[in-house]
Amino acid sequence: MTTDPVPVIAVKGLTMAYGSFVLQRDINFTIARGDIFVIMGGSGCGKSTLLRHMIGLKPPAAGSVWFGEENFWELSEEDRAGIVRRAGVLYQSGALWSSMTLAENVALPLQHYTNLTPAVIAELVTFKLSLVGLAGFEEFYPAQLSGGMRKRAALARAIALDPDFLFFDEPSAGLDPISARNLDELIMELRESLGATVVIVTHELASIYAIATNSVFLDSETKTMLATGNPTTLLRECQDPTVLNFLTRGTGKREVRTV
Repeated sequence: MTTDPVPVIAVKGLTMAYGSFVLQRDINFTIARGDIFVIMGGSGCGKSTLLRHMIGLKPPAAGSVWFGEENFWELSEEDRAGIVRRAGVLYQSGALWSSMTLAENVALPLQHYTNLTPAVIAELVTFKLSLVGLAGFEEFYPAQLSGGMRKRAALARAIALDPDFLFFDEPSAGLDPISARNLDELIMELRESLGATVVIVTHELASIYAIATNSVFLDSETKTMLATGNPTTLLRECQDPTVLNFLTRGTGKREVRTV
């Protein structure tokens, strides 16, 4: 896969903070078009906060987030909203509206951001649900589904507008190993069919090794990033003991295990 001359996303000198408490500082990485980019690290290191900076929910204390040649947090609110509309987000909980059917949940972004007729929206909703393996479930409510099915329904909503970017916060959380692996395969299939660039927050090593093409490792002790690159390459070559400890589940054995 070739890398664009200008990365589709670049994080430069980013500092994350809550008031005077600095969570991470001096974060730098680039994401190429078509990457499945993983934000990884131990609990409490700021993975989800970094995602919030990237999708417009929280401005950084310092540094910048670039989409192509545009400095996201220096844009007007209207221009930032335009970039956010090119992104689909899957939150850890799924964040489906419990009082709405799956069809109504997936239709929401189409109703809000397009001028399509109800008939066309209904066709697109059926198509998006079929892409995630939920054909025929249009009239079901989230409470009637398993955890894995709710994740797929939330994914259908995230891809409703054919986004250029997909952002996932712990997509495998709460899923059994088989459902988690099926979700990984679905993410790769959608990346190919949509041509999207994917950013995922996760600590699940099986998922990281199975689908990631690039990554950044955040460390809560030093409050900065310790490595960036393909996780499999980092496993083989990285000499930082903290990174190696994470990537090997503390064994120190440099071997990939995806099951």
